[in-house]
Amino acid sequence: MPEGRQTVSRQEYIRYTPQRASVIGGKVIWRQPEGSPIVDGLPQIFWADGLPWREANLWLMLQATQARKDIATIKSKSASIYAYSKWLEEAEVDWRDFPTRESDRCLVKYRGYLIKSRKANLIAPSTTSQRMRVVIQFYRWLRHTSLLSPEWPMWRESFINIKRSNEFGLERTFTVNTTSLSIPNKSTVGEKLEDGLFPVSEHDRAKILEIAQSLAPREIHLMLMVGFFTGMRIQTIASLAIQTLENAVEDPATPELYRLAVGPGASPPVSTKNDVTGHVWITKSLLDELIVYCYSADRLLRQAKAKPENRDLVFITRRGNPYADRNKDRSPAINVSMSTLRKIGRKHGISALKVFKFHQTRCTFATELARLAVKAGGAIHAIGIVKDALLHRDESTTIKYIKFIERTPIKISMANDFTKAFLGVTNESDNVL
Repeated sequence: MPEGRQTVSRQEYIRYTPQRASVIGGKVIWRQPEGSPIVDGLPQIFWADGLPWREANLWLMLQATQARKDIATIKSKSASIYAYSKWLEEAEVDWRDFPTRESDRCLVKYRGYLIKSRKANLIAPSTTSQRMRVVIQFYRWLRHTSLLSPEWPMWRESFINIKRSNEFGLERTFTVNTTSLSIPNKSTVGEKLEDGLFPVSEHDRAKILEIAQSLAPREIHLMLMVGFFTGMRIQTIASLAIQTLENAVEDPATPELYRLAVGPGASPPVSTKNDVTGHVWITKSLLDELIVYCYSADRLLRQAKAKPENRDLVFITRRGNPYADRNKDRSPAINVSMSTLRKIGRKHGISALKVFKFHQTRCTFATELARLAVKAGGAIHAIGIVKDALLHRDESTTIKYIKFIERTPIKISMANDFTKAFLGVTNESDNVL
């Protein structure tokens, strides 16, 4: 790597228009080829010194133009390559480094780093496997196009058989190509809720909100409140409009509960996963607090910097941008804020913030709602209530929450019985001694 390079690379998104050069009348004319679509939001990766990673950017461009992958897939692949580029700079490793000693090769080192991060619960098992898989795909392309031809092999190839059963119980065997660098997705055993995350306890939720209110920007505290007490995803929270709040309808069952219309069918439209249109519950106190914030001096300053189409958004960054891309359930701005909040939590000894992720607010709300619904009307009625409140497309995700709630008392009882038995055995041993 060039001397003096900083340690932080970056990722940007561009509007890419394919162009082809032709000579007409002695002049070079650039034109967009017929049938070549414009790619909006094509990711590009830059090193910390500002230079583009040309090979990676070319691969991503070809994924869009030749392989015709959808932009969401390309952004997912780019996220893995971007994570790799950050590691390369932090570890001061060259991406073309394949020396004689296998353990010193860049991909072997990166594999070790990913496995270590997985063991430390810094990244999920699925993310670990995904990042390594995409990096291998990129290097396969580099080798195929002769953009990289190291003297020593990058990995060892092998074939394995994988058995899969279809919906009728018939088993089929697939032969797939794998490498010595592949990382199996070793997920943790046990119940999993949405995105493999778990809810936080009521005590931890209070601690998180307390520290956010004291030491985080007001917008982050409010978004955490919305997540914890409505269950909305970040893409929905980020696309809430002032009019959405003002159009809230009082729930017929209780004056302390309101309903917000969300989805593409709402007016104004609010982004939801899978374009589901429906209503989410929000308490009157939280709704009132959000409306007061909408007309606060802090937010109006942000609104003044925003583009006309973004000025009605409830939450706007300091630079006047939306917190998340529309129709994308991820937010770089929120990720940065959560990273900062986790650092604050570590500094103040709040264990709940060690590995906290924003999506856990949704898990926490759904779990609490499921507990109350099961207690009030049983599991059958609870499924419908939770499904509607969380805007689940089907019941399979909802049922995970119901099962989680139903098993919790059993696990608590088992833990109590085990503790009593263990203490009993310990006391008897003490008496003997």
